[in-house]
Amino acid sequence: MHGPITTTGRRDNLSAFSVGLAAMALLTACVAVGFGMRAIDENGPVTAGAGPTAPATASVELSEFEISAASVAVGGSVHVANGGATAHNLVIEGTDVATGDIASGASEHLVLDGVAAGSYTMFCSIPGHRDAGMQATLTVAGAPAATTEAAAPAHAGMDYQAMTDAMLATMGQFPAKTEGVGNTPLEPTEVTADGVKVFDLVAEIAPWERAAGDVVDAWTYNGVVPAPSIHLQVGDRVQFRLRNELPIATDLHLHGLNVDNRYDGVAPISQPLIQPGATFTYEYTADEVSVAMYHPHFHSQVGLPNGMFGTIFVGQVAIPRGRTIGGEVIPADLQIAQELPMVLNDAGVIGYSLNGKSFPATAPIVAGTGQWILVHYFNEGTQIHPMHLHQFDQIVIAKDGFPLDQPYVVDTLDVAPGERYSVLVDLDKAGTWVWHCHILPHVEGEDGMFGMVTAIVVQ
Repeated sequence: MHGPITTTGRRDNLSAFSVGLAAMALLTACVAVGFGMRAIDENGPVTAGAGPTAPATASVELSEFEISAASVAVGGSVHVANGGATAHNLVIEGTDVATGDIASGASEHLVLDGVAAGSYTMFCSIPGHRDAGMQATLTVAGAPAATTEAAAPAHAGMDYQAMTDAMLATMGQFPAKTEGVGNTPLEPTEVTADGVKVFDLVAEIAPWERAAGDVVDAWTYNGVVPAPSIHLQVGDRVQFRLRNELPIATDLHLHGLNVDNRYDGVAPISQPLIQPGATFTYEYTADEVSVAMYHPHFHSQVGLPNGMFGTIFVGQVAIPRGRTIGGEVIPADLQIAQELPMVLNDAGVIGYSLNGKSFPATAPIVAGTGQWILVHYFNEGTQIHPMHLHQFDQIVIAKDGFPLDQPYVVDTLDVAPGERYSVLVDLDKAGTWVWHCHILPHVEGEDGMFGMVTAIVVQ
């Protein structure tokens, strides 16, 4: 029998944080300096200022993680296109001029009215993107001619103490309280006379507090991010009844489940569109153990990164009990203390997050020394995320729900978009241990720690 997967949002018993955060503070100072050094501008001498020949309009393209031109000279406006897979924006530093967040494939015209002649830094202000390389120089027509002297390096104006203070402040807020909890188990609305389990889902836009005080208009199922988790047993006959309360048509794809073509959820190929106000019922018979997820396929570039993703479990992933894997001995009588989903995202209004929350609002995991936990990674984002758990080995036992003939041990596990990995962890050492994506701009920036970070407290 598959037990319920718990969402460890407990905020008590965290006295161990005082020791953990004290130790982390020293590390933070070093990390902050490291981030500052990576921000050094190596573009060399200043280019000539834009004279009368500067074009009235210039174009730049944003992508992961760069701006197409290292420097732009222009007279009156910049056409900004997003050629990347995730949302980006463009901000002119020291001014009030900025685009909104531009979705993948979209563009915006940035008018420079009121911007005085001179050289400016333009960058993407989405957390982590500037540090990853999305920064360039904008020269507005009329700037004075350049000298032959080299430009001051970008790090010269950085306030390292402010960066350190910001890092310590964000770490000290963990775990920050927010409204709303995702991954809550969804119970069937009804079980029909012939034994079919019926689950009701509502696609709707709802407020979601992704970080403390940061409430966004999320696209959701049943008002939460991630969507409610659905737990089934092999042999169950199921109906998913989806009502569309979104402003656009939608569908529902059961990613990782074997379904009839008419229920594959790719409108209009395998089904008609579910128009606003309409309902469509999907049918499924659970034929094998699965670790799967659900999300839209029609306008998925909007719905999914903005919150429309959920998890589905069928049966129980096989545990390789009584085996030695990479030096880790799995007891023959192993008992799993907690089974946890960890859903990764990196785009849309949800942004860099674990289970729909951004650090310091991510939920810590609290467990006892000597306990074992089973964690299922789900990547519903647009990028690969190398997930690193400090101190403890991760024993990879299943990929996309399929048990591995040869389980293996890793320190850091790459999880690509659409993938699911199931890992066992032996919590054999007490302490507060950090758990995060190891693409550092996904977790740290000049404004402190954010995004794809949590901690496990072993007592």
